[in-house]
Order: sequence, then C-alpha cells, then structure tokens
Amino acid sequence: MIYSLRGNLILMEPGFSVIECGGVGYKCNTSTNTQRSIKLNSEVTLFTYMSVREDACELFGFASKTELQCFKLLISVSGVGPKVGIALLSDLSPEQITLAISAGDVKSLTRASGVGPKLASRIILELKDKLKGFASTDNSIELKGSVIADTGNIPKAVAALAVLGYTAADVTPVLSKLDPSLTVEQLIGETLKKMGR
Repeated sequence: MIYSLRGNLILMEPGFSVIECGGVGYKCNTSTNTQRSIKLNSEVTLFTYMSVREDACELFGFASKTELQCFKLLISVSGVGPKVGIALLSDLSPEQITLAISAGDVKSLTRASGVGPKLASRIILELKDKLKGFASTDNSIELKGSVIADTGNIPKAVAALAVLGYTAADVTPVLSKLDPSLTVEQLIGETLKKMGR
C-alpha cells in the first residue's frame, strides 16, 4: 500500500487535494485541517490511507502522522467510514477529538457532518475502552521510578493521548516538563509539538 506521497500540490478543492509525483497526479481526500497546513504549488508530504471497496478505491491524505492515526482509530469504530472520519477531522483537530472522547463529549462530535448522537456515543464507547490500559489505581503515572502525581490535567492528557496510540511511557517525559495548570487541550498540543508529530 501507499504509505505517503511527496510531490507538488497542483490542485486543492473542498474535500480533496491532488499531488503530482513523477508526472502522475494522485487525488487524496483531505480534511480541512490538512488543507490549512499545505500550500498550493509547493512541495508537500501527505501520509496516506487507501480504502478499497468493491465499488471504489480511494486515497486519503493527512498532513501529520497524528491525524492519520486518529483517522485509523475513528474508522475502526463500526458505522464510521472514511468519509465520516474525514468529516470529523475537518471539524475537529485530533487533539479535540481525543479530548471529546476522553471527556464523553457527544455534542462536540456531532458537529461533524454525518455524525448523530447515536454514532457519537458509539465512537466514545468503543474508543474509550482503549484508554483502560492507561488508567492507574492510585491516579498517578509511574515511569522508570519517577511518579507524576495526579496534579492538574496531566493524567487526563495522558488518557487522551492514549486514544492516538501513545503509551504513558511515550508522553510522560514530555508532560512532566509542562505546567499542570494548562488545559488538557493545551497539554496535548504542546506534547505533540515537542514530540515532533
């Protein structure tokens, strides 16, 4: 399968972008968030996901690995197809989606086209289960002998980042250097920036 595309962005329309690589133009369905971070007539790299069905073969492109990981998690939920995944990532950033899931916020998820309250509840139910392995009995996070106490929003940020596939061991060293009084969304954003994703 195609892991990524790097080439000249020759066309951008609502919902898709065309990248020319070696004389071939690849149409990638893209979220609004991805389109905001790429420029027309410049070299771009998109991380891709190929959806193959009986009646169609489509390529989906994302400006960051984080957005791609979030997309893959979303489409793993029964009833969430690639189009709904793109719709969610067009209305909400990966950080906002993980925050909504960890907080059980149905209303935020229903902002996306094609997502009703029932589907939003299913997304939360199915993806929140992936956080169970990161819950700690004493509400603290332990990493190689150091413990981050349950202060501020750090444990919530760890749980939200778990939805994107990051382990507590991955994110705790970064989170431990941040101000625990920041909002969960700010902590997630800063962590992802510092991890270079």
